[in-house]
Amino acid sequence: MWRKAAGAALLALAVGYFYHTNPELPEQVLQYLSLPHPSTQSDPTLEQIISTAWETLITAPASQWGRVAVGVNACVDVVVSGIGLLQALAVDPGLGRDHEVLHSKEDLKEAFIHYMERGSAAERFFTDKEVFQRIARAAAEYPGAQLYVGGNAALIGQKLATYPKLMVLLCGPVGPKLHEMLDEQIVVPPESLQETDEYHLILEYKAGEQWGATRAPQANRFIFSHDVSNGEMRALEMFVASLDEFQPDLVVLSGLHMMEGQGRQMWEQRLKEAVAAISDVRNAVPVHLELASMTDKDYMNSIMQEVMPIVTSIGLNEQELLFLSQAGTGPHAELASWGGIPDVGRVSDILLWVLEQHGRSDPESEADLTRIHFHTLAYHVLATVDGHWANQVAAVAAGARVASIQACGLQSIDASKVVLRAPLEFHSSHGEPREKLSLNPTEPVTVWHRGNVTFHLAPVLVCKQPLRTVGLGDAISAEGLVYSEIRPQLPFL
Repeated sequence: MWRKAAGAALLALAVGYFYHTNPELPEQVLQYLSLPHPSTQSDPTLEQIISTAWETLITAPASQWGRVAVGVNACVDVVVSGIGLLQALAVDPGLGRDHEVLHSKEDLKEAFIHYMERGSAAERFFTDKEVFQRIARAAAEYPGAQLYVGGNAALIGQKLATYPKLMVLLCGPVGPKLHEMLDEQIVVPPESLQETDEYHLILEYKAGEQWGATRAPQANRFIFSHDVSNGEMRALEMFVASLDEFQPDLVVLSGLHMMEGQGRQMWEQRLKEAVAAISDVRNAVPVHLELASMTDKDYMNSIMQEVMPIVTSIGLNEQELLFLSQAGTGPHAELASWGGIPDVGRVSDILLWVLEQHGRSDPESEADLTRIHFHTLAYHVLATVDGHWANQVAAVAAGARVASIQACGLQSIDASKVVLRAPLEFHSSHGEPREKLSLNPTEPVTVWHRGNVTFHLAPVLVCKQPLRTVGLGDAISAEGLVYSEIRPQLPFL
């Protein structure tokens, strides 16, 4: 502080001396001092440049959705500190271990630690109803616990409802508490209303948070529930039946992951029924499928083989993408995990494989899948089959922007609260031939082509201190869909 004062005093003496010898100099000196200098004005940060560029890039599509039907998983989320709740349950820290289904508090602890040490999101079914209810009561009573709209379908519906010109239909198990929290713009059919709510417990942790020997590399959450209504997708047929009257321009389907915990016999039967129900949706109406965390490779493979070819678009994160490849023995299936920020070339390889194997990258294919919206913490990629979608530069940028805004709990991006973690240079593929690509902050969507598939990559400005991570993937997919435009296709002759 004293150095600044001394410098100011010396400057004043110098100006005074020059004024005495040359009275015209002070005006010249003042003009010089008023000019911007590198030492006094810092250049805009990459975060500022990107957030400014987004405002130009993100434009509405020429043709917009008017009516969107969303189903079928809906619940009330109880959000609580994961470590705090487990301590309140008198559970001690230990070693992590993944469990496909949770049967006890010990299973819960091990699965939570397994994903916390990786900084990864996960969702599991808790089989014991009485134990789950005791844990749920403890969570609801835990200091700072908060209740939110939950379930992918309800969260996507909530995000879509922020657009006043959109009419949104939500089908799913809607209890009194959830109905009270839903946006007034959302239409809930009477058949969806039930007497009690389904509760999901969201155990959150912050970047750097530690429990025993486990330290979280980034903020995320672990979700579990004993939710039979959503687990059996009981609202699916009613959802499809309601479409005839509602006449949507777009259908968004989620909740298939919830059936995994019901056992093979149940999900095999319900998956066949789900395929029949989805097939009943009018051909002209695109269907977007939102995936979520799964662990059963047979179940994921069945979804790939039976469901993906009959939907138009899918949304998924890095865990779901890698597991999808592992289940179908696709590219890079040998990877146990991503080990940090997913390599763009590997992500590109798997996305292309999905569209080639289960989509319409081949014009002769009868599959409907032409769009995949991939999201991870540091960047998002939209991969589309050429000729089917428009405005995807704006769509992928809009998804990245909403991730930054919602994670920080803001209305617009504050560049001082976010950080760029996306790679500045990357490749179009992990193998050869491949193209070396780079991120241009002034035009922050990188585009490349592989065959007749176009890839759009947008960096995410990652929130330094996220307030809430739950529902980010749903908000990203919803925002990407709002800014997407599907191109009408000529019918086959």
